[in-house]
Amino acid sequence: MKRFFQFTVFLFVFGNAVAQQTEYVDFKRVEASVFVDQFEVGEIFGTPYKIEFYIVKSTDSIYINAVDMKFDTVYLNNEKVDFTNTGREIVIFKRFKKGNNYNLHFNFYAKPKKAMYFFKKEDGSLDQLWTQGQGKYTSHWLPSIDDVNDKIEFNLTFNTPKNFKVLSNGKLRDSIVGLFGNWFFGMQKPMSSYLVALAVGSYEKKSEVSRSGIPLEYYYYPKDSLKVEPTYRYTKQMFDFLEDEIGVPYPWQNYKQVPVKDFLYSGMENTSLTIFSDSFVVDSIAFQDKNYVTVNAHELAHQWFGNLVTATSGTHHWLQEGFATYYALLAERAIFGDDHYYWQLFENAQELIDQERSGKSTSLLNPKSSSTTFYKKGAWALHVLRERVGDSAFKLAVKAYLEKHQFANVETSDFISEVENTSGQDLSAFVSEWLVGETLPEDIMVTSLKQSAFLQEYFMVDCETYTSKCKDYLSSYISDKAKVKVIRQIPDKIEASAFQNSLEVRQALARYVDKIPVELKPQYESLLDDESYLTIENTLYHLWANFPQDRIKYLQKTKDIIGFNDYNVRLLWLALHLNTIAYQPEKKQAVLSELIGYSLPEQHFELRINAFNYLKLLDAFEIQSIKSLLDATTHPNWRFSKFAKDLLLELEQNDSYKVIINTLRKK
Repeated sequence: MKRFFQFTVFLFVFGNAVAQQTEYVDFKRVEASVFVDQFEVGEIFGTPYKIEFYIVKSTDSIYINAVDMKFDTVYLNNEKVDFTNTGREIVIFKRFKKGNNYNLHFNFYAKPKKAMYFFKKEDGSLDQLWTQGQGKYTSHWLPSIDDVNDKIEFNLTFNTPKNFKVLSNGKLRDSIVGLFGNWFFGMQKPMSSYLVALAVGSYEKKSEVSRSGIPLEYYYYPKDSLKVEPTYRYTKQMFDFLEDEIGVPYPWQNYKQVPVKDFLYSGMENTSLTIFSDSFVVDSIAFQDKNYVTVNAHELAHQWFGNLVTATSGTHHWLQEGFATYYALLAERAIFGDDHYYWQLFENAQELIDQERSGKSTSLLNPKSSSTTFYKKGAWALHVLRERVGDSAFKLAVKAYLEKHQFANVETSDFISEVENTSGQDLSAFVSEWLVGETLPEDIMVTSLKQSAFLQEYFMVDCETYTSKCKDYLSSYISDKAKVKVIRQIPDKIEASAFQNSLEVRQALARYVDKIPVELKPQYESLLDDESYLTIENTLYHLWANFPQDRIKYLQKTKDIIGFNDYNVRLLWLALHLNTIAYQPEKKQAVLSELIGYSLPEQHFELRINAFNYLKLLDAFEIQSIKSLLDATTHPNWRFSKFAKDLLLELEQNDSYKVIINTLRKK
């Protein structure tokens, strides 16, 4: 009866004050062996799992977060102990005494529904596996502590099907490959459990070493060996810059980056192992339009801001995202210059102003704020703060803040107090205006932006009302950004000389000049030769629409161009092929089949979205593609699953499609 009373009391306390366990228990170290089942893809086993902890205050129970897991062989200090499995955590009851250390170990079994994602080959075997634990999700595949305020040293062993590369946090201590692979990873420092990561797949590696001696490892699919340099371009330069700028050495043993299929976000800054979407794996042409540089810099900056020091709660989330965004801007500034830096600030300001005008502005200390607020306003707050206190005081404060709170948790006041100490300034007005206030300080932002001569020129150039000056702007020495602005404002007044500009300006010509005068046809056709998949895509469509008599010529010229990972050029080409009756009529069915094939489950979700959009445009859905669309509604990537659900609702407005959809749903 006493044990039952303890359990019910625990559940009551747990449900009302989860974070309070850190007042009683300090979890120190986890050692676990995780077996990935090669026969039942999607299942994992942990044998054994060991966790060491220290009792800060005497207590009658401790728990470990573990969602929908099964346990056996549970021992505390080598003695069998009773436990309760609530479905959300494993609970151990004992009179735990203050000042004592304990060791708990057990075996566990899990079939994760979140946090760990499995991708299969056509024969049902494992193709790729990756994890995403941000929030409180690691406990879906690894018993852990969801509370970010308890940092733990993780030492993990993974047993996987052979012929796979396995990546996790920390240093690879050893690997043995036989009938299956054993991979041993060790961390030397504690970290939050949401930053534990695993990626398993077919990868090769290229390496560099930072100026400070940190190994930098770049992973890639074997087929993408020619894309390694453009994908990871500037990584070492940014790494070296951030170590110098932040003033605190990189805190981990190594730094690894790996692309994965259908990732939930652009990237995730797991401790020492950034996982990012393979849509950022690009060749040198795609690099001009869409590259990994910004995401790369952002996730790298998180290794200090978020990983070395971690916000105590969502109230202080800007200490992670605002700092990572700001230091990514600084890293890009070191590569691309001041104009690029101020342009990024300007674009962020535009996004923040749009958010405010829509009535959605919130405080930076509101845990429910948008990503725009946490990332963009957070970065702007740091930019303005640095201008206010000066470079020296700002950098000294950041260094002191990181060193004082390393491997621990922080609140906003921890950072502000350091800036006040180094600058000698009272920052209460800054805190009120930028961190607590909901209204955007637009006047301060405009004043700061006008320090840039580049932006002053951009603001000055304006052709909304056409004047004689506008005619000459595109052949003058104004910036490319200003020329793009002019093209956007007067696309119907472009002259031949405008095409004698940089790649960026020519991209704008391809995008905004959709009605092509005959006299500009040769110049516009030259855009098909540019090293930009966006330019080629827009140019092909506009030429095809403007000059029907030359459609076959344009299709022939572009028939071998694929484009980005979403096949932007290829899918447009297929759609135009199907709408050009005289071009290869005997291949129409094969072309349609190719388009349908890109919508199927084995393809990347961004390629599938693109294919589905073209099938909708062509009104060409059939059983196979609708079945694939239904499959997509349960895809782990929420953006894709939402897209699929919304598109199905649209298709159901068509009676023919509705019959097919209902029939497939019943099956």
